[in-house]
Amino acid sequence: MTNPVHEIYGNRLRVRACGLCVINKELLLVNHQLLGEEDFWAPPGGGIEFGEQVNQCLIREFQEETGLVIEPKEFLFATEFIDNPLHAIEFFFRVEKTGGTLKKGNDPEMQNQIIRDVKFISWSVLKSWNPKSLHGIFRKVPEPSKIMDLRGYFKL
Repeated sequence: MTNPVHEIYGNRLRVRACGLCVINKELLLVNHQLLGEEDFWAPPGGGIEFGEQVNQCLIREFQEETGLVIEPKEFLFATEFIDNPLHAIEFFFRVEKTGGTLKKGNDPEMQNQIIRDVKFISWSVLKSWNPKSLHGIFRKVPEPSKIMDLRGYFKL
């Protein structure tokens, strides 16, 4: 069976903007299928389109995936992920919610949707999860809440 994620995003460099939105010590995450063994929870974000500014991408992706309106804040860190056929460079920013209502959105590039769920998850709950079900950046910190302290460039 062919993986549609590999078909759409594979064999090319993908540059992504991602946002870390924390409210009441809970981090907003999106659960995607087909990106891991089972569940794969990652901060909202997506591919920067040609001619699109990073801030515009963040605002668009949050609206599409979560229904939330956000304001991008400071740049935190970057990651690079290579696992043939996927290659992504991701820029992570702190974002603040300014409006909207949280809801499961969609990925317009995917004919069959891969977003399973979207929700705010407490640091203590995240700490108990299998690291394989979380974005690789969580393996770079001793506990999930420390993700907000990361600065620099990380190979995943």
